[in-house]
Amino acid sequence: MGRVEGKVALVTGAASGLGAATVALLVAEGARVVAGDLEVEKSLSAFQGLGDKVFSIRLDVTSESDWIDAIEKVLNHYGRLDILVNSAGILLMKDVEATSLEDWRRVSAVNLDGTFLGCKYGIGAMKEAGGGSIINLSSVSGLVGGHNLAAYNASKGGVRLLTKSVALHCARKGYGIRCNSVHPTFVETPMLDALLETAEDPAAARASLTRQVPLGRLGRSEDVGKMILYLASDESAFVTGSEMVIDGGATA
Repeated sequence: MGRVEGKVALVTGAASGLGAATVALLVAEGARVVAGDLEVEKSLSAFQGLGDKVFSIRLDVTSESDWIDAIEKVLNHYGRLDILVNSAGILLMKDVEATSLEDWRRVSAVNLDGTFLGCKYGIGAMKEAGGGSIINLSSVSGLVGGHNLAAYNASKGGVRLLTKSVALHCARKGYGIRCNSVHPTFVETPMLDALLETAEDPAAARASLTRQVPLGRLGRSEDVGKMILYLASDESAFVTGSEMVIDGGATA
C-alpha cells in the first residue's frame, strides 16, 4: 500500500474500462486523482464511494481548450500534478479501403491528438512540481500491424514514438519528467464487449481472440493497471522512453 502516497494524478477516459480501473488502483495506493471523461455523470457515479480522493471533470481530449481548463482545475483543486495517464481512446476495425477520411481523422484526434495535448500541457504543470510521470496508453497494435486496423494502427504507432520524443525532450531539459507507453493486447473492457457484439457469433469471436494469446486468456483491467501503477510510482525512477508490452506473449 502507499506506492503513490501523496501524489496527484490526472487520468483521461476515466469513466470506464482501463481508465476506471486505473483510478481505483491509484487511489488505493495513496494518490488523489482527477478523473477526466466526456461522460462526467458516469464518472461521478463510478467513483462516488471514493469521497474527496477523486475529483471528476468533463474532458474532451481532442479539445485544446478543454486540456488547458483541465490542467487549471487540477492545480486549483490539488495544487500540483505528479502523474498523467493518457488512457482515453477509441477502436475502429476497418481496412484501409473501408476507412473514410472522417474515420481516420476521428481515430487520430482521440488517440493521438489527445495524447499529444495531454503531454504538452501536462509537462507544464509537472515542471512546477519538480517532475512527474506521463503514461501513454498505446496498444500491441502500435507495435504490429493488423489488416483491418488501418487508422488504429497508425494512431497507436504514433503514440509509441510520440512517447519516446517526449521522454527524450524532458530528459534533455532536466525536468525530472518520465514518459512511457503501455501496450496491452485485447482486454476485458466494455469497449471490447461492444466490439464483440458486432460479430456474427460473439462467442466464437471471443474464442478466436483468446487463441491468439499464448497464456490462454484475454487481458484484465488489473493487468494493465498494475503496470500503470509501477510507471506512476518511484519504483520506475530510471525508466523513461520505454514501451511496456502486456499481451500474454501474443507479440512474441
